[in-house]
Amino acid sequence: MHAITIPEPGGPDALVWAEVPDPVPAEGEVLVEVVASAVNRADLLQRQGHYDPPPGSSPYPGLECSGRIVALGPGVTGWSVGDEVCALLVGGGYAQKVAVPVGQLLPRPEGVDLVTAAALPEVACTVWSNVFMLAHLRPGETLLVHGGGSGIGTMAIQLAKAVGARVAVTAGGPEKLARCAELGADILIDYREQDFVEELHKATDGAGADVILDIVGAKYLDRNIKALAVSGRLVVIGLQGGVKGELNLGALMAKRGAVLATTLRSRPLNEKAAVVAAVREHVWPLVSAGTVTPVVDRTVAMADAAEAHRAVEASSHVGKVLLLAPQE
Repeated sequence: MHAITIPEPGGPDALVWAEVPDPVPAEGEVLVEVVASAVNRADLLQRQGHYDPPPGSSPYPGLECSGRIVALGPGVTGWSVGDEVCALLVGGGYAQKVAVPVGQLLPRPEGVDLVTAAALPEVACTVWSNVFMLAHLRPGETLLVHGGGSGIGTMAIQLAKAVGARVAVTAGGPEKLARCAELGADILIDYREQDFVEELHKATDGAGADVILDIVGAKYLDRNIKALAVSGRLVVIGLQGGVKGELNLGALMAKRGAVLATTLRSRPLNEKAAVVAAVREHVWPLVSAGTVTPVVDRTVAMADAAEAHRAVEASSHVGKVLLLAPQE
């Protein structure tokens, strides 16, 4: 098969489409013929040499895919060759085939074509596990989403609205904010022109956000604490703005707040399986009903993954950028 390899870390041109050995499904795994994958910021970090795959996992980038099962490993039940699926991966999505633990498989949702289904696993699992399983967003609460135009952001807006929450977003420029509004965002903040703490307090009569989903990290830490409501929960899932920040514990204690931080890729199989099962139970019915829809900005041939990486690095997209695998 062919896959995107990274012979040497570097810029987008470090991604090389090359012939590699086919993966073999181990016990409890299936082999998926990939139809599409999607670009995540973690892939950019891996390409740059800053985010190595966990030991024993595929060396190729790609944290999600859609496709068809073409072989079953030992001990697999409940799935059949030919099933159309999408999957949460530890890596290997930028390839024509990938071995997937059965606990990380999801059926293609009704009403979503197989290519578009590749836009769902990572964002659905990330948002559901953090905003709902960890931070326990409730109906009537306010969620602040940084990067509302991203894949994570577009999913978080829709899921929060589906459960009856109020949604505030930050995004860069009026076009992205308009797209966020179309998806249901109530409070629109242009981080390039406005201070999100000030704007959020104006819109909430000084109350702030009950839950903040943050992809920025250190750069926003102090302001996120100021933006929290009493008993608010800050969930940090990205470090685009640095890894070390100063935390005012007095301000956090005064608000009886919590700072939570997670990653998904390195979690044990059983934890990922629990997240995927929760997504299948709670998110998939919303997707099948059309209440929540995957947002795809563009599709790019997988061999041209460098082009897709440039688009994501430039933040010129809204939603997901998909990679189309060549079909043999």
